[in-house]
Order: sequence, then C-alpha cells, then structure tokens
Amino acid sequence: MEDIIVRGTNPEGTMRVYSAITTQLTDKAVKIHNAYPVAAAALGRTLTGAALMGVSSLKNDGDSVTVQIKGDGETGSIIAVADSKGAVRGYIENPYVERPLNSQGKLDVGGAVGSGYLSVIKDMGLKEPYVGMVPLVSGEIAEDLTSYYAVSEQIPSCIALGVLVDTDGSVAASGGFMIQLMPGASDADADRLTKIISSLDSVTAMIKSGMSAADIFFKITDGFSMIMENAGIFPEYKCSCSKERMERELVSIGKTELERLINEDGHAELSCRFCGSKYNFDKAELISLLKRAKG
Repeated sequence: MEDIIVRGTNPEGTMRVYSAITTQLTDKAVKIHNAYPVAAAALGRTLTGAALMGVSSLKNDGDSVTVQIKGDGETGSIIAVADSKGAVRGYIENPYVERPLNSQGKLDVGGAVGSGYLSVIKDMGLKEPYVGMVPLVSGEIAEDLTSYYAVSEQIPSCIALGVLVDTDGSVAASGGFMIQLMPGASDADADRLTKIISSLDSVTAMIKSGMSAADIFFKITDGFSMIMENAGIFPEYKCSCSKERMERELVSIGKTELERLINEDGHAELSCRFCGSKYNFDKAELISLLKRAKG
C-alpha cells in the first residue's frame, strides 16, 4: 500500500480531517538511522505528525514546519521537518533505545522520550518564523501534538499516530489521522467524534487489516456528511542536503576553525544527520571557503 495523505471537510467547513499512511517513508527513515523498535516508533510518529502538520498548515513552496521534541529520556532530541507537499525528513539523537513493553504490552515510547518540551517552528517566508512550545504531556507524540494545537493555536484537535515494527526490524505499518474543529463546530459534533474515536482500533491495526487512508478517513467520521478531496498527497522521506548547503555550514563555523581544519587535518568530511550522506572537502576547497569566510 503506497504512502498517501487524504484530506477533506464537512459541507459547513467546521471540521477538517486528514488521514495518512506513511509506512514506506517511516521504514526508509528507520533504515537510514538504524533505529531500534522503540526509537523507530518515536521517530515514525514524529515524521507522520510533521507531515500532517505540513499538509494542513503550509501553502507555499519553500514553507516548512519543524517539530522538535526534547525529552529527558533515552531517545534524546527528535526532529522532523516537513513541507506543504508531504516531503519530510528527520532524525533521532539516540536510535538505539531498548526498553521493556509498557503496561499495555506496547512499545514504551512515552517512557523512552520522558519529560520535556515540544516545539513547533513554522517558516512561511515571513520576517520571523512562528514558534510555539508546550510541555510534553505523555511523550507518546500524538497526545503532545494535540496539546500543542489546543494551547498554542487554540484549535481543538484529535491526533492519532502509530508505528508497528515487525520482528525483523522493518516497519509493517505506519500512519495517523488528525481531526480539527473549526469555529462554528458544535459541542454535539465534538461529543459524537469523541465516541467514535474511543471505539476505534489503533491506527496500525486499521492499516494492517487492509484499510486505506480513505477508509480510515470515513471510519473516523462515521455518521458525518464529509467531502474528501479527490487528489491525495503522496508523502515521502526526502532530504534536501547538498554540497552547497555543507559549504555554507563550513563557512558558518568561522575563520579560526576553518584555518585549524586546513592546517591540522587538510580536509573535512561532513555527514548529513537526516540522510547520512557524506560530503568531502579537500584542502583546496577549504582554502576557497576560508576566503569566502574572510570576504
């Protein structure tokens, strides 16, 4: 089943709904970062959440949303960056987390993330990016993003995210959904949605049973009149690194550090934290970059 995000609304425009399957992009990220199951679940949930946020809130090419989770648990920092078209990249500081299952017999993502903060940075081409920050509610990612919307953007939301890791370490299912109530939504609608959500299987169970993103879209809005857009968005794990970006990184470290690299090492190798690509610079290239730094 290919990765896809579908979206739609009710005729009154008081409810926005997004449903995503992200199995392939999460599996690619897990392989790049060699993430163990708990870390894989934490990273995959964050990537899916960021993709949903990008599709729902960004309009223009070049806009981006960054979700950063800083907990005091074993995972360390988790970062995901997404654009308006579903391209997403990310990393987890410690991908080698091993923990026993939690009391529900599931991967203990909340315990691995711990306590801390979730921040969202939206760069939409304005003079300054929008930055919102909230304390982590559970470390389970979905609840934390739901809290962010309620506190920072005052949008009543329900977010569910899930990653199922197979016995061989690959990702068997990954996805999520987001429901947002807009001005004019009634308390009765909110109550109906709460009853529906409370009766659902997990996101990964629905995906594993063969449900498509469209199936999940209509399942979570059962009984409501909904209009789903015909054109889906196809999210992918996609890094934007390049040698030119790495050149700017080297210039930014300053003249003193560049001179040290030239005199002591004679070369430099930079690795992209999002995709693992390596970029090598010989002595002549470093000298050229030093001239740029001085100029």
